[in-house]
Amino acid sequence: MPFSTYLPEQMGRIKLSPAGPFIAGAHVELTLVYTAGTFGIDDTGMIKISWRTTSDMSKPQFDRPQAANFTTVEASNGAKLEVWFDRLNIRPFANTLLIRVGRGYLRAGDTLTVRLGDRRQGSLGFRLQTNVEVNVELKTSVDAFATYEFCELPVQPAFDLLPGAAASWKAILPSLALVGEPFRLAVVAEDKWGNPTTDASQSFELVSSHPVSGLPARLQIKSGDGPHVIENLVTGTEGDLDLRLLTANGKELARANPLRVVKQTTLRRYWGDLHGQSGETIGMGTADAYFRYARDAAFIDIVGHQGNDFQITDTFWNVLNRLTAEFDVPGRFVCLPGYEWSGNTGMGGDRNIFYRREGRPIRRSSHILVEGQTSTDAIYTADELFRGLEGEDAVVVAHVGGRYADLKYAHDGRLERAVEVHSTWGTFEWILHDAFEKGYRVGVVCHSDDHKGRPGATRPGASSFGAIGGLTCYFMPELTRDALFAALRQRRHYGTTGVRIFVDLHATFDQPVIGFSEDPQLGPATEFAVQRAVMGNIIRPGRVPMRLAAEVIGTAPIERVDVLHGTSVAQTFRPYGASDLGRRVRVLWQGAEYRGRGRETLWDGKLTVTGNRIARFAPVNFLNPERIVRQTAAGTALAWSSVTTGNLAGIDLWLDEAHRGSLSIETNVVSGIVDIAALADNIIALDGGGLGRQLSVYRLPEADFSRHVILDHAVSFAGAADLPVYLRVTQADAHQAWSSPIYLIA
Repeated sequence: MPFSTYLPEQMGRIKLSPAGPFIAGAHVELTLVYTAGTFGIDDTGMIKISWRTTSDMSKPQFDRPQAANFTTVEASNGAKLEVWFDRLNIRPFANTLLIRVGRGYLRAGDTLTVRLGDRRQGSLGFRLQTNVEVNVELKTSVDAFATYEFCELPVQPAFDLLPGAAASWKAILPSLALVGEPFRLAVVAEDKWGNPTTDASQSFELVSSHPVSGLPARLQIKSGDGPHVIENLVTGTEGDLDLRLLTANGKELARANPLRVVKQTTLRRYWGDLHGQSGETIGMGTADAYFRYARDAAFIDIVGHQGNDFQITDTFWNVLNRLTAEFDVPGRFVCLPGYEWSGNTGMGGDRNIFYRREGRPIRRSSHILVEGQTSTDAIYTADELFRGLEGEDAVVVAHVGGRYADLKYAHDGRLERAVEVHSTWGTFEWILHDAFEKGYRVGVVCHSDDHKGRPGATRPGASSFGAIGGLTCYFMPELTRDALFAALRQRRHYGTTGVRIFVDLHATFDQPVIGFSEDPQLGPATEFAVQRAVMGNIIRPGRVPMRLAAEVIGTAPIERVDVLHGTSVAQTFRPYGASDLGRRVRVLWQGAEYRGRGRETLWDGKLTVTGNRIARFAPVNFLNPERIVRQTAAGTALAWSSVTTGNLAGIDLWLDEAHRGSLSIETNVVSGIVDIAALADNIIALDGGGLGRQLSVYRLPEADFSRHVILDHAVSFAGAADLPVYLRVTQADAHQAWSSPIYLIA
């Protein structure tokens, strides 16, 4: 058993003060008073106070009384205490303050007083979890008999976390609309940690590039309102609609994602996040709240739930199936049933399993936390999983979470149609390249793997999660499960790092070539003549060259668009030239430690400019407000602390002069000196080892540049191994997007 059930009502009680609620991410002093029960606590007995594994609540520290998170524990009878923090408890409550009673004991009625963020000697307090949650438990368990058998107290201390004041705004539109067809605008205020908040009061002017019927000239958001949704907007004009939310003095507070308006289309664009979990497993909040957030706060069109299978009882599986059926409303919101097969890395790693319909069985990777609460046998390896799913109307996605999917260990293309190249765990383009190496033909998705109850709009907060959760744009004729399954099976989708970049990609051939109804290496497939292909298609071109055409509209200026042939960059397109470069220099770092759970790389760095001066600087993709860039010497030196998990972060410098001096960069990963005068339009790249770790220095245009790139690229196929051709988009704000490939085959 995970915990002893021996006489919990006699193991004492614990009280929290103040009781809350608190603002998410705030510094407070929490006082917990434990009163020993009938048996007291024997010499070397212990108490554990634990919070959720994925919570980013601060780690207590015990030796710096004036610093944040200083924590003390005192026994009323003077017993000597050993106090430390570790991740030593049963999932999903791993973060644990451990207190051992030594050289003494507690009798019934004796107390232990725990002060998290003890302010008596000047500490700022204890920084709370940064994401909003109802009923944040400080789960307390007692080893009264010094046997290392812990019994959970029957009444647990808990508090609520509320969002803070508005720090930023989002404006969300669909990516595609028809002339004369109604669409909606959602305006969302977020606090500094990314929590949607109603603690917001703001007046906007709504400035649109095209006339939009129903769009007010001004919008007043009052405290307590939100998110604010304007329905039944209509435009009679084709083209790309640009919508900005400005203050009265013209300051831009939000810019909506690109919206293309067309007269007709066969395929719509719907945004989805299929991957995340709630508090019934390793996440936070309820599954019901999880689905509501996706629909009503993140404003995505499609959502899935992917709880770790070894935490899903038969009872909860039935609850999930009931909820997905209730939330799924064809034409309005698609909600998929499914679960995460969470096999150990050496047995194949994580897979997302999606069913088209409810009522299908859950076959777990193990029963480690649900023993006795299941009606099906476990499937321990990924190859067994694929055999067990034969005949099921299911789609599988390989992903990289705590346990990365090993495509070289097992893969079944009939089921496993996509790989997840980005989530809040980081960026993993290498898993797509693993598929290429093995000759697999998969599509690209990006989802959140959200653990915080915020699917479709998750932020990393202050935890080891190093990235914003991803989104996927699915090309579908209608918003239904059937259309979604068709899109997944045909690889008609592209993924982003969480923003709604507009990507359009197609290819043409001067002569008819062979297209396929299905991947021909999986079995019989209908062949037909085509002269056009879109992302996800499999084409046998023979000797006919392919002409790739693509268009990208960013949510920020576009730094570059790379066309890749397999793992190699074949051509790079930028919306600016060498003559546009000047005083702005970017220092960018990226990469991860390795493929597994501890992949985050901490970049502690400093830079010094010699022979020039820094006129101003700006952080790039610093996602944790606690990690900042600071000026250590006015105009000449900066220092920072940053985290990457395969994704990108950096600093932009605007120098007094464009071509003078040198830049000395020193980090814990890699260091170097760059001659600014010789930089020109080159990229100086320093290898940092690990998994794609790199420090780069290069120039960008001084002011914001174009958000729009149109490209044309010629592809000749040699006719040997597969040639996957796809796009990788990188914006100036370090957000990225990846198209599913077009596969040219022999």
